Amino acid sequence: MNNLLDTFKNIFKIEELKERIIFTILVLIVVRIGAAITIPGVDVSLLAQSSGSDSQSLFGMIDMFTGGAFSNGAIFALGIMPYISASIILQLAGIVVPQVQDLQKQGEDGRRKLTQWTRYGTVFISLLQSWGVTIKLASTQVAGVSVVPDSGFIWTVSSIIILTAGTVFMMYLGEKITENGVGNGISLIITIGIIALLPSATMQFWTLSNGTLFFITFILLGLVTASVVYMTLGVRKIPVQYARRQQGRRVMGGQTTYLPLKVNTAGVMPIIFAQAIMFVPSTAAMMFPESQFMIEFSSIWNDQSPVYAAVYAVIIILFTYFYTAITFNPRDVADNMKKQGGFIPGIRPGKATAEYIDHILTRITFPGSLFLALVAILPVFIGNLGITPLFASFFGGTSLLIIVGVALDTLQQVESYLTMRNYDGFMKSGKMRGRVGSMGGM
Repeated sequence: MNNLLDTFKNIFKIEELKERIIFTILVLIVVRIGAAITIPGVDVSLLAQSSGSDSQSLFGMIDMFTGGAFSNGAIFALGIMPYISASIILQLAGIVVPQVQDLQKQGEDGRRKLTQWTRYGTVFISLLQSWGVTIKLASTQVAGVSVVPDSGFIWTVSSIIILTAGTVFMMYLGEKITENGVGNGISLIITIGIIALLPSATMQFWTLSNGTLFFITFILLGLVTASVVYMTLGVRKIPVQYARRQQGRRVMGGQTTYLPLKVNTAGVMPIIFAQAIMFVPSTAAMMFPESQFMIEFSSIWNDQSPVYAAVYAVIIILFTYFYTAITFNPRDVADNMKKQGGFIPGIRPGKATAEYIDHILTRITFPGSLFLALVAILPVFIGNLGITPLFASFFGGTSLLIIVGVALDTLQQVESYLTMRNYDGFMKSGKMRGRVGSMGGM
Protein backbone atom coordinates (compact mmCIF):
# COMPACT_ATOMS: atom_id res chain seq x y z
CA MET A 1 0.00 0.00 0.00
CA ASN A 2 2.84 2.40 0.85
CA ASN A 3 4.52 1.60 -2.46
CA LEU A 4 1.31 2.46 -4.29
CA LEU A 5 1.04 5.80 -2.49
CA ASP A 6 4.69 6.53 -3.25
CA THR A 7 4.01 5.82 -6.92
CA PHE A 8 1.16 8.33 -7.01
CA LYS A 9 3.42 10.89 -5.33
CA ASN A 10 6.11 10.25 -7.94
CA ILE A 11 3.60 10.92 -10.72
CA PHE A 12 3.21 14.52 -9.57
CA LYS A 13 6.97 14.95 -9.17
CA ILE A 14 7.31 14.70 -12.96
CA GLU A 15 6.24 18.11 -14.25
CA GLU A 16 5.43 16.99 -17.79
CA LEU A 17 3.38 14.02 -16.62
CA LYS A 18 1.52 16.17 -14.09
CA GLU A 19 0.59 18.71 -16.77
CA ARG A 20 -0.59 15.96 -19.12
CA ILE A 21 -2.79 14.40 -16.44
CA ILE A 22 -4.35 17.76 -15.50
CA PHE A 23 -4.96 18.55 -19.18
CA THR A 24 -6.64 15.18 -19.70
CA ILE A 25 -8.91 15.63 -16.68
CA LEU A 26 -9.96 19.14 -17.77
CA VAL A 27 -10.81 17.98 -21.30
CA LEU A 28 -12.86 15.06 -19.97
CA ILE A 29 -14.78 17.49 -17.74
CA VAL A 30 -15.62 19.54 -20.84
CA VAL A 31 -16.90 16.35 -22.50
CA ARG A 32 -19.20 15.59 -19.58
CA ILE A 33 -20.50 19.17 -19.53
CA GLY A 34 -21.40 18.89 -23.21
CA ALA A 35 -23.26 15.65 -22.46
CA ALA A 36 -25.59 17.60 -20.15
CA ILE A 37 -26.40 20.53 -22.48
CA THR A 38 -29.66 19.76 -24.27
CA ILE A 39 -30.37 20.64 -27.90
CA PRO A 40 -32.59 23.77 -28.06
CA GLY A 41 -36.26 22.97 -28.54
CA VAL A 42 -36.27 19.57 -26.77
CA ASP A 43 -38.38 18.96 -23.66
CA VAL A 44 -35.89 17.22 -21.35
CA SER A 45 -38.47 16.01 -18.82
CA LEU A 46 -40.55 14.26 -21.47
CA LEU A 47 -37.45 12.82 -23.12
CA ALA A 48 -36.32 11.32 -19.80
CA GLN A 49 -39.65 9.51 -19.44
CA SER A 50 -39.34 7.90 -22.88
CA SER A 51 -35.64 6.97 -22.80
CA GLY A 52 -36.15 3.64 -21.02
CA SER A 53 -37.74 2.01 -24.08
CA ASP A 54 -34.54 2.43 -26.12
CA SER A 55 -32.24 0.38 -23.88
CA GLN A 56 -32.27 -2.71 -26.12
CA SER A 57 -31.74 -0.93 -29.45
CA LEU A 58 -28.92 0.72 -31.34
CA PHE A 59 -29.98 3.95 -29.66
CA GLY A 60 -29.39 2.30 -26.31
CA MET A 61 -25.87 1.26 -27.35
CA ILE A 62 -25.09 4.82 -28.47
CA ASP A 63 -26.47 6.14 -25.18
CA MET A 64 -24.16 3.80 -23.24
CA PHE A 65 -21.09 4.97 -25.17
CA THR A 66 -22.03 8.62 -24.67
CA GLY A 67 -22.70 8.33 -20.95
CA GLY A 68 -26.40 9.18 -21.20
CA ALA A 69 -25.92 12.10 -23.60
CA PHE A 70 -28.20 10.52 -26.20
CA SER A 71 -31.09 10.04 -23.77
CA ASN A 72 -30.56 13.65 -22.62
CA GLY A 73 -30.86 14.94 -26.19
CA ALA A 74 -27.51 16.67 -25.61
CA ILE A 75 -25.29 18.44 -28.11
CA PHE A 76 -22.83 15.54 -27.71
CA ALA A 77 -25.59 12.97 -28.27
CA LEU A 78 -23.72 11.22 -31.08
CA GLY A 79 -20.57 11.02 -28.99
CA ILE A 80 -17.44 9.93 -30.78
CA MET A 81 -19.10 6.94 -32.48
CA PRO A 82 -19.13 8.49 -36.01
CA TYR A 83 -15.33 8.77 -35.75
CA ILE A 84 -15.09 5.13 -34.67
CA SER A 85 -17.37 4.11 -37.56
CA ALA A 86 -15.26 6.04 -40.08
CA SER A 87 -12.08 4.44 -38.71
CA ILE A 88 -13.55 0.95 -39.00
CA ILE A 89 -14.75 1.60 -42.56
CA LEU A 90 -11.27 2.72 -43.63
CA GLN A 91 -9.71 -0.26 -41.87
CA LEU A 92 -12.01 -2.64 -43.74
CA ALA A 93 -11.40 -0.72 -46.98
CA GLY A 94 -7.71 -1.51 -46.58
CA ILE A 95 -8.55 -5.12 -47.49
CA VAL A 96 -10.21 -4.45 -50.85
CA VAL A 97 -9.14 -0.93 -51.94
CA PRO A 98 -5.56 -0.85 -53.31
CA GLN A 99 -5.19 2.89 -52.73
CA VAL A 100 -5.93 2.51 -49.03
CA GLN A 101 -3.52 -0.43 -48.83
CA ASP A 102 -0.76 1.71 -50.34
CA LEU A 103 -1.40 4.50 -47.84
CA GLN A 104 -1.20 2.05 -44.95
CA LYS A 105 2.32 1.09 -46.09
CA GLN A 106 3.62 4.66 -46.58
CA GLY A 107 4.48 5.30 -42.96
CA GLU A 108 3.80 8.70 -41.41
CA ASP A 109 2.66 10.38 -44.64
CA GLY A 110 0.17 7.61 -45.31
CA ARG A 111 -1.17 7.73 -41.75
CA ARG A 112 -1.60 11.49 -42.02
CA LYS A 113 -3.62 11.08 -45.24
CA LEU A 114 -5.77 8.32 -43.72
CA THR A 115 -6.41 10.49 -40.66
CA GLN A 116 -7.64 13.28 -42.92
CA TRP A 117 -9.96 10.85 -44.73
CA THR A 118 -11.22 9.62 -41.36
CA ARG A 119 -12.12 13.18 -40.39
CA TYR A 120 -14.04 13.73 -43.62
CA GLY A 121 -15.83 10.42 -43.10
CA THR A 122 -16.67 11.45 -39.53
CA VAL A 123 -18.40 14.62 -40.74
CA PHE A 124 -20.38 12.70 -43.39
CA ILE A 125 -21.50 9.97 -40.97
CA SER A 126 -22.34 12.59 -38.33
CA LEU A 127 -24.63 14.40 -40.77
CA LEU A 128 -26.49 11.18 -41.54
CA GLN A 129 -26.75 10.07 -37.92
CA SER A 130 -27.76 13.51 -36.65
CA TRP A 131 -30.53 13.55 -39.24
CA GLY A 132 -31.73 10.20 -37.86
CA VAL A 133 -31.57 11.59 -34.31
CA THR A 134 -33.78 14.53 -35.26
CA ILE A 135 -36.31 12.15 -36.79
CA LYS A 136 -36.21 10.01 -33.65
CA LEU A 137 -36.69 13.00 -31.34
CA ALA A 138 -39.46 14.54 -33.46
CA SER A 139 -41.41 11.27 -33.51
CA THR A 140 -41.07 10.58 -29.77
CA GLN A 141 -44.21 11.23 -27.76
CA VAL A 142 -45.18 10.79 -24.12
CA ALA A 143 -48.92 10.57 -23.37
CA GLY A 144 -49.62 12.12 -26.77
CA VAL A 145 -47.29 15.08 -26.17
CA SER A 146 -44.29 15.44 -28.49
CA VAL A 147 -40.81 15.71 -27.02
CA VAL A 148 -40.11 18.45 -29.58
CA PRO A 149 -43.04 20.91 -29.60
CA ASP A 150 -41.88 22.70 -32.76
CA SER A 151 -40.07 20.20 -34.98
CA GLY A 152 -40.08 22.25 -38.15
CA PHE A 153 -37.47 22.69 -40.87
CA ILE A 154 -35.45 25.31 -38.97
CA TRP A 155 -35.22 23.12 -35.84
CA THR A 156 -34.19 20.08 -37.91
CA VAL A 157 -31.41 21.89 -39.79
CA SER A 158 -30.09 23.66 -36.68
CA SER A 159 -30.11 20.42 -34.69
CA ILE A 160 -28.20 18.57 -37.43
CA ILE A 161 -25.57 21.32 -37.45
CA ILE A 162 -25.31 21.32 -33.64
CA LEU A 163 -24.98 17.53 -33.37
CA THR A 164 -22.41 17.35 -36.17
CA ALA A 165 -20.41 20.20 -34.68
CA GLY A 166 -20.54 18.44 -31.29
CA THR A 167 -19.05 15.26 -32.76
CA VAL A 168 -16.33 17.18 -34.63
CA PHE A 169 -15.48 19.08 -31.43
CA MET A 170 -15.22 15.80 -29.48
CA MET A 171 -12.98 14.39 -32.21
CA TYR A 172 -10.77 17.47 -31.83
CA LEU A 173 -10.68 17.05 -28.04
CA GLY A 174 -9.77 13.37 -28.40
CA GLU A 175 -6.86 14.18 -30.70
CA LYS A 176 -5.66 16.88 -28.29
CA ILE A 177 -5.70 14.39 -25.40
CA THR A 178 -3.60 12.00 -27.46
CA GLU A 179 -1.09 14.78 -28.27
CA ASN A 180 -0.96 16.67 -24.99
CA GLY A 181 -2.53 14.35 -22.43
CA VAL A 182 -2.23 10.80 -21.18
CA GLY A 183 -3.61 7.81 -23.07
CA ASN A 184 -5.60 7.59 -26.27
CA GLY A 185 -8.08 10.48 -26.35
CA ILE A 186 -10.83 8.80 -28.36
CA SER A 187 -10.74 5.75 -26.11
CA LEU A 188 -10.78 7.84 -22.94
CA ILE A 189 -13.82 9.83 -24.12
CA ILE A 190 -15.78 6.61 -24.64
CA THR A 191 -14.56 5.19 -21.33
CA ILE A 192 -15.51 8.25 -19.30
CA GLY A 193 -18.98 8.08 -20.83
CA ILE A 194 -19.41 4.48 -19.74
CA ILE A 195 -18.05 5.14 -16.25
CA ALA A 196 -20.42 8.11 -15.89
CA LEU A 197 -23.33 5.65 -15.79
CA LEU A 198 -21.78 3.54 -13.00
CA PRO A 199 -22.81 5.73 -10.00
CA SER A 200 -26.49 5.89 -11.03
CA ALA A 201 -26.46 2.16 -11.84
CA THR A 202 -24.95 1.37 -8.43
CA MET A 203 -27.45 3.54 -6.56
CA GLN A 204 -30.35 2.00 -8.47
CA PHE A 205 -29.15 -1.51 -7.68
CA TRP A 206 -28.55 -0.61 -4.00
CA THR A 207 -32.08 0.75 -3.70
CA LEU A 208 -33.72 -2.31 -5.26
CA SER A 209 -31.60 -5.04 -3.59
CA ASN A 210 -30.65 -6.21 -0.13
CA GLY A 211 -27.21 -5.81 1.42
CA THR A 212 -26.16 -9.43 1.00
CA LEU A 213 -26.91 -9.55 -2.73
CA PHE A 214 -25.17 -6.21 -3.20
CA PHE A 215 -22.02 -7.45 -1.42
CA ILE A 216 -21.91 -10.77 -3.29
CA THR A 217 -22.47 -9.00 -6.59
CA PHE A 218 -19.50 -6.68 -6.06
CA ILE A 219 -17.24 -9.63 -5.22
CA LEU A 220 -18.36 -11.35 -8.41
CA LEU A 221 -17.75 -8.15 -10.38
CA GLY A 222 -14.20 -8.03 -9.02
CA LEU A 223 -13.54 -11.63 -10.08
CA VAL A 224 -14.92 -11.00 -13.57
CA THR A 225 -12.81 -7.87 -13.92
CA ALA A 226 -9.68 -9.75 -12.84
CA SER A 227 -10.33 -12.46 -15.44
CA VAL A 228 -10.81 -9.84 -18.16
CA VAL A 229 -7.49 -8.21 -17.22
CA TYR A 230 -5.77 -11.61 -17.31
CA MET A 231 -7.13 -12.48 -20.75
CA THR A 232 -6.50 -8.99 -22.13
CA LEU A 233 -2.82 -9.24 -21.23
CA GLY A 234 -2.53 -12.87 -22.33
CA VAL A 235 -0.03 -13.54 -25.14
CA ARG A 236 1.55 -16.55 -26.81
CA LYS A 237 5.28 -15.91 -27.27
CA ILE A 238 6.92 -17.42 -30.34
CA PRO A 239 10.76 -17.44 -30.15
CA VAL A 240 12.49 -15.63 -33.03
CA GLN A 241 16.24 -15.98 -33.71
CA TYR A 242 18.14 -13.32 -35.67
CA ALA A 243 21.22 -14.46 -37.56
CA ARG A 244 24.56 -12.70 -37.13
CA ARG A 245 25.59 -10.40 -39.98
CA GLN A 246 28.55 -8.09 -40.59
CA GLN A 247 27.74 -4.43 -41.16
CA GLY A 248 30.99 -2.47 -41.48
CA ARG A 249 32.97 -3.19 -38.36
CA ARG A 250 29.89 -4.04 -36.33
CA VAL A 251 28.31 -7.45 -35.93
CA MET A 252 24.53 -7.17 -35.99
CA GLY A 253 21.97 -9.72 -34.83
CA GLY A 254 22.61 -12.95 -33.07
CA GLN A 255 20.03 -12.38 -30.36
CA THR A 256 16.80 -14.22 -29.54
CA THR A 257 13.53 -12.36 -29.11
CA TYR A 258 9.84 -13.22 -29.12
CA LEU A 259 6.88 -12.58 -31.37
CA PRO A 260 3.90 -11.96 -29.04
CA LEU A 261 0.53 -13.17 -30.35
CA LYS A 262 -2.36 -11.85 -28.29
CA VAL A 263 -5.01 -14.30 -27.14
CA ASN A 264 -7.58 -11.58 -27.78
CA THR A 265 -6.25 -9.98 -30.96
CA ALA A 266 -9.65 -8.65 -32.05
CA GLY A 267 -10.28 -6.78 -28.81
CA VAL A 268 -13.78 -5.45 -28.28
CA MET A 269 -14.74 -5.05 -31.95
CA PRO A 270 -16.48 -8.47 -32.38
CA ILE A 271 -18.87 -7.60 -29.54
CA ILE A 272 -19.64 -4.20 -31.07
CA PHE A 273 -20.35 -5.76 -34.47
CA ALA A 274 -22.49 -8.50 -32.90
CA GLN A 275 -24.44 -5.99 -30.80
CA ALA A 276 -25.19 -3.93 -33.89
CA ILE A 277 -26.65 -7.00 -35.58
CA MET A 278 -28.62 -8.20 -32.55
CA PHE A 279 -30.15 -4.76 -32.04
CA VAL A 280 -31.49 -4.55 -35.60
CA PRO A 281 -34.90 -6.22 -34.88
CA SER A 282 -35.72 -4.03 -31.89
CA THR A 283 -34.48 -0.91 -33.68
CA ALA A 284 -36.59 -1.72 -36.75
CA ALA A 285 -39.63 -2.28 -34.53
CA MET A 286 -39.15 1.19 -33.04
CA MET A 287 -39.01 2.73 -36.51
CA PHE A 288 -42.20 0.90 -37.54
CA PRO A 289 -44.34 1.06 -34.39
CA GLU A 290 -47.57 0.26 -36.28
CA SER A 291 -46.25 -2.93 -37.90
CA GLN A 292 -47.53 -5.96 -35.98
CA PHE A 293 -45.07 -8.24 -37.80
CA MET A 294 -42.06 -6.20 -36.68
CA ILE A 295 -43.33 -6.10 -33.09
CA GLU A 296 -43.78 -9.89 -32.96
CA PHE A 297 -40.45 -10.51 -34.70
CA SER A 298 -38.54 -8.26 -32.26
CA SER A 299 -40.19 -9.91 -29.26
CA ILE A 300 -38.51 -13.20 -30.22
CA TRP A 301 -35.11 -11.57 -29.65
CA ASN A 302 -35.61 -10.97 -25.95
CA ASP A 303 -32.21 -10.09 -24.51
CA GLN A 304 -32.89 -12.31 -21.46
CA SER A 305 -33.64 -15.47 -23.43
CA PRO A 306 -31.23 -18.42 -23.95
CA VAL A 307 -31.87 -18.26 -27.72
CA TYR A 308 -30.66 -14.66 -27.79
CA ALA A 309 -27.55 -15.58 -25.78
CA ALA A 310 -26.72 -18.56 -28.01
CA VAL A 311 -27.05 -16.65 -31.29
CA TYR A 312 -25.16 -13.71 -29.80
CA ALA A 313 -22.27 -15.97 -28.75
CA VAL A 314 -22.00 -17.65 -32.16
CA ILE A 315 -21.92 -14.30 -33.98
CA ILE A 316 -19.17 -13.04 -31.64
CA ILE A 317 -17.02 -16.14 -32.26
CA LEU A 318 -17.38 -15.73 -36.03
CA PHE A 319 -16.59 -12.02 -35.92
CA THR A 320 -13.56 -12.68 -33.70
CA TYR A 321 -11.98 -14.86 -36.37
CA PHE A 322 -13.00 -12.41 -39.10
CA TYR A 323 -11.57 -9.33 -37.38
CA THR A 324 -8.40 -11.16 -36.37
CA ALA A 325 -7.87 -12.17 -39.99
CA ILE A 326 -8.14 -8.60 -41.29
CA THR A 327 -6.00 -6.98 -38.59
CA PHE A 328 -3.15 -9.50 -38.40
CA ASN A 329 -1.54 -10.84 -41.58
CA PRO A 330 0.90 -13.73 -40.89
CA ARG A 331 2.34 -13.45 -44.40
CA ASP A 332 3.41 -9.83 -43.87
CA VAL A 333 4.91 -10.71 -40.49
CA ALA A 334 6.86 -13.60 -42.03
CA ASP A 335 8.12 -11.44 -44.90
CA ASN A 336 9.28 -8.67 -42.56
CA MET A 337 10.98 -11.22 -40.34
CA LYS A 338 12.78 -12.71 -43.34
CA LYS A 339 13.98 -9.29 -44.55
CA GLN A 340 15.47 -8.59 -41.13
CA GLY A 341 17.27 -11.92 -41.00
CA GLY A 342 14.95 -13.44 -38.42
CA PHE A 343 13.57 -16.97 -38.30
CA ILE A 344 11.64 -19.24 -35.97
CA PRO A 345 13.85 -22.13 -34.79
CA GLY A 346 12.91 -25.30 -36.65
CA ILE A 347 10.72 -23.46 -39.22
CA ARG A 348 11.88 -22.46 -42.71
CA PRO A 349 11.62 -18.69 -43.44
CA GLY A 350 8.93 -17.45 -45.81
CA LYS A 351 5.77 -19.43 -46.54
CA ALA A 352 6.40 -22.10 -43.88
CA THR A 353 6.81 -19.39 -41.22
CA ALA A 354 3.57 -17.71 -42.29
CA GLU A 355 1.71 -21.02 -42.10
CA TYR A 356 3.17 -21.75 -38.67
CA ILE A 357 2.17 -18.32 -37.31
CA ASP A 358 -1.30 -18.68 -38.82
CA HIS A 359 -1.67 -22.11 -37.21
CA ILE A 360 -0.71 -20.79 -33.77
CA LEU A 361 -2.93 -17.72 -34.17
CA THR A 362 -5.92 -19.88 -35.13
CA ARG A 363 -5.45 -22.09 -32.07
CA ILE A 364 -5.14 -19.26 -29.54
CA THR A 365 -8.00 -17.28 -31.14
CA PHE A 366 -10.46 -20.06 -30.31
CA PRO A 367 -10.24 -19.71 -26.49
CA GLY A 368 -10.08 -15.94 -26.97
CA SER A 369 -13.32 -15.97 -28.95
CA LEU A 370 -15.00 -18.23 -26.38
CA PHE A 371 -13.95 -15.85 -23.61
CA LEU A 372 -15.33 -12.85 -25.54
CA ALA A 373 -18.62 -14.67 -26.06
CA LEU A 374 -18.83 -15.58 -22.36
CA VAL A 375 -18.11 -12.00 -21.28
CA ALA A 376 -20.69 -10.67 -23.74
CA ILE A 377 -23.55 -12.94 -22.63
CA LEU A 378 -22.70 -12.75 -18.92
CA PRO A 379 -25.02 -9.73 -18.38
CA VAL A 380 -27.87 -11.85 -19.76
CA PHE A 381 -27.50 -14.44 -16.97
CA ILE A 382 -26.67 -11.82 -14.34
CA GLY A 383 -29.86 -9.99 -15.20
CA ASN A 384 -31.89 -13.15 -14.51
CA LEU A 385 -30.56 -13.19 -10.92
CA GLY A 386 -32.46 -10.06 -9.97
CA ILE A 387 -29.72 -7.53 -10.77
CA THR A 388 -30.88 -4.36 -12.52
CA PRO A 389 -30.11 -4.34 -16.29
CA LEU A 390 -28.01 -1.16 -16.14
CA PHE A 391 -25.76 -2.51 -13.38
CA ALA A 392 -25.63 -5.95 -15.02
CA SER A 393 -24.19 -4.38 -18.18
CA PHE A 394 -20.97 -3.64 -16.28
CA PHE A 395 -20.38 -7.39 -15.79
CA GLY A 396 -19.34 -7.88 -19.38
CA GLY A 397 -19.89 -6.87 -22.96
CA THR A 398 -18.38 -3.71 -24.35
CA SER A 399 -18.52 -1.81 -21.05
CA LEU A 400 -16.09 -3.95 -19.06
CA LEU A 401 -13.75 -4.72 -21.96
CA ILE A 402 -13.41 -1.07 -22.95
CA ILE A 403 -12.85 0.09 -19.37
CA VAL A 404 -10.19 -2.57 -18.72
CA GLY A 405 -8.45 -2.08 -22.06
CA VAL A 406 -8.25 1.71 -21.83
CA ALA A 407 -7.16 1.56 -18.18
CA LEU A 408 -4.28 -0.78 -19.06
CA ASP A 409 -3.19 1.38 -22.00
CA THR A 410 -3.24 4.55 -19.89
CA LEU A 411 -1.36 2.89 -17.02
CA GLN A 412 1.22 1.64 -19.49
CA GLN A 413 1.89 5.19 -20.69
CA VAL A 414 2.14 6.50 -17.12
CA GLU A 415 4.46 3.59 -16.34
CA SER A 416 6.76 4.59 -19.18
CA TYR A 417 7.07 8.13 -17.81
CA LEU A 418 7.94 6.79 -14.35
CA THR A 419 10.55 4.32 -15.57
CA MET A 420 12.21 6.93 -17.82
CA ARG A 421 12.72 9.10 -14.71
CA ASN A 422 14.02 6.09 -12.71
CA TYR A 423 10.94 5.92 -10.50
CA ASP A 424 9.26 2.68 -9.50
CA GLY A 425 6.11 1.99 -11.45
CA PHE A 426 2.83 0.38 -10.44
CA MET A 427 4.34 -3.06 -10.95
CA LYS A 428 7.18 -4.31 -8.74
CA SER A 429 9.36 -4.85 -11.77
CA GLY A 430 8.75 -1.30 -12.92
CA LYS A 431 7.32 -2.52 -16.21
CA MET A 432 3.91 -3.52 -17.44
CA ARG A 433 3.35 -5.99 -20.19
CA GLY A 434 2.25 -3.79 -23.05
CA ARG A 435 -0.88 -4.09 -25.11
CA VAL A 436 -0.76 -3.66 -28.85
CA GLY A 437 -3.07 -0.88 -29.97
CA SER A 438 -5.60 1.18 -28.08
CA MET A 439 -8.96 -0.14 -26.82
CA GLY A 440 -7.92 -3.61 -27.95
CA GLY A 441 -8.27 -2.78 -31.64
CA MET A 442 -11.07 -0.19 -31.59
